[in-house]
Amino acid sequence: MFTHMHNWAEIRRRVLVDRQSKRSICREFDIHWDTLQKILLHDEPPGYRQARPRARPKLEPFLPILHQILQDDRKAPRKQRHTVRRLFQRLRDEYGYRGGLTMVQGVVQAWREGQAEAFLPLIHRPGDAQADFGRAVVDIAGHSSTAALFVMTLTHSDAIFCAVFPRECTLTFQEGHRLAFACFGGVPRRITYDNTRIAVARIIGQRGEGVTTEFLRLKSHYLFESHFCRVRSPNEKGHVESLLGYARRNFLVPVPEADSFAALNARLQQSCRGDLGRTTRGQSLTNGQLLERERGELLNLPEEPLSIRQVEAVRANSLSLVRFDRNDYSVPTRYAHRRLTVVADVERVRMETAGTIVADHTRCWDRCRTIFDPVHYLGLLERKPGALDFALPLEGWELPACFAALRRRLAEDHGPRGQIEYIRVLRLLERATLEELTAAVEQALRLEISAVDGVRLILEHRRDRPTAPLDLEGRPHLPRVSVPPPDLSGYRSLCGEAQP
Repeated sequence: MFTHMHNWAEIRRRVLVDRQSKRSICREFDIHWDTLQKILLHDEPPGYRQARPRARPKLEPFLPILHQILQDDRKAPRKQRHTVRRLFQRLRDEYGYRGGLTMVQGVVQAWREGQAEAFLPLIHRPGDAQADFGRAVVDIAGHSSTAALFVMTLTHSDAIFCAVFPRECTLTFQEGHRLAFACFGGVPRRITYDNTRIAVARIIGQRGEGVTTEFLRLKSHYLFESHFCRVRSPNEKGHVESLLGYARRNFLVPVPEADSFAALNARLQQSCRGDLGRTTRGQSLTNGQLLERERGELLNLPEEPLSIRQVEAVRANSLSLVRFDRNDYSVPTRYAHRRLTVVADVERVRMETAGTIVADHTRCWDRCRTIFDPVHYLGLLERKPGALDFALPLEGWELPACFAALRRRLAEDHGPRGQIEYIRVLRLLERATLEELTAAVEQALRLEISAVDGVRLILEHRRDRPTAPLDLEGRPHLPRVSVPPPDLSGYRSLCGEAQP
């Protein structure tokens, strides 16, 4: 085909403007009559145009099978769907296809392009937000683990909030909302979610309708409107899907290290505030400036914070352990076999009875762990002192060196009973901190005191605060006050003393 653009334009000018004979043009430029007609019909070379689809005699009988496999693939896990090569192998080995791979590749590409879904751009109104959980690897106190990454975004201003938690659950879901609202300075009017089981109790039709009691409590406290995406339609919250990856790449690379989740979340909150200086494509204002404007559309924060807690009724077993969230926590042995109430939040696990806290532990987010407080078992050890060196709750309990020195002195001075005296000293931890008792034990050793009563007196004396002397400065009237001496004659008469 004649494709030289200069000659193309020259031929069109001569024929259409100068009215030169078409036959002479064909002779001069050595082109066919049909080629000349094509030049005169088109401003530029139209390229190759296929008159009809190319025949595929070898693949045509297998097209229904191929299309059915591709259709079934849409229900399969995304990472276990057929590649083009795997489709070719199956057609060849299972169905007797004798054609080539390229022909299969063209059919698969055309089918996937025809099945690809198109999406409508959505309006991002001020006050709208989207929330989701993702995953991120973090290093907390030297332990690397995959944490739950909570992200909430304001779609209008592109403001982002993120926080990491040990696990995705109702408590961390509520805590993420509380922290996000505090960071934004208000509550979004409408929040979009996927159909997470934390919020959706059941799915009706294509959307979550039956929400959980705890999600209703969250909504009732903050008064926002909720919206759930259609099942398997994450594009309806594409804003948070995109910024979740943005937060992971920009705030959590390299893998962050921190002493606790709270410390890491404080750093992430600083990163989110710093990100407000970013300008989104198509905007002339920074995200922070847009957020200041958007705050007028946010709901006010409630005066009282949401009570984020999980309450369960439990019973302590014979080992003075309470099971909660697949872990065992110790309580004082006097509460063994008794019913207690567990009140847990993101950081602490407390056991209560009749409104009194009987045990308080740092929450463990692992599984099948036992968390002991050695002090809980000292009362039982006083009755069974022979188990002091074999008690599992005391294994690994590292006490200052002065306690070992006191134990040796008590054994020397009291013989076999010295072990009971030592346990009684340890029981002072039920009312004092380890730092306070350590100072009292060190002073007792210096004073060569080897009795629990002596350590107790030292402890109580160190706790006493001397009364400050009365300062008369600034009270000029007090020195002029005169108090007459009391009359003690009646007292002396009762004592049989002579009157002066």
